[in-house]
Amino acid sequence: MASPSIRGVLPDVGAQAPELRYVKPDRSNASLSELNGQVVVLLSMPSLDTKICAVETRVFNQRAAEIGAHVLALTMDLPMAMKRFCEVEGIANVHMGSDFRFRDLSEKWNAAIAEGPLEATTCRAVWVIDPNGVVRYHEWVVELGNEPDYEAALKAAKELL
Repeated sequence: MASPSIRGVLPDVGAQAPELRYVKPDRSNASLSELNGQVVVLLSMPSLDTKICAVETRVFNQRAAEIGAHVLALTMDLPMAMKRFCEVEGIANVHMGSDFRFRDLSEKWNAAIAEGPLEATTCRAVWVIDPNGVVRYHEWVVELGNEPDYEAALKAAKELL
């Protein structure tokens, strides 16, 4: 799969995490600011209906317990699809959110894919955010067919706990 371009510059290490509202699988609204005081591993991905996004979610679900951080995965999927995926796959350690309503991940975090067949979905990226809302780790996985560096993200999260 070709490397997509995105619509802007992603928040990088040292930046204050921008506002990020999302919709939970039960269709209620939530915000990253509600997680202040916690270490957050934030995952951005196009859709749980793609092979690599499903694998990434399963891996972080298995590994989340070992780091003690809040793992939050955001996609453009509808909340009902997220809920169904989590129930079928037994995902209990990764919290899911949809960018479909507020588009903060797409527009304020600049994570929207700018062209191609997945245009307007969100890119594959990982951020680790400290309890004060500062980005302490960032990886943009430019090639959508690749998985993120799990070990680096987990190490960054562990160092903040």
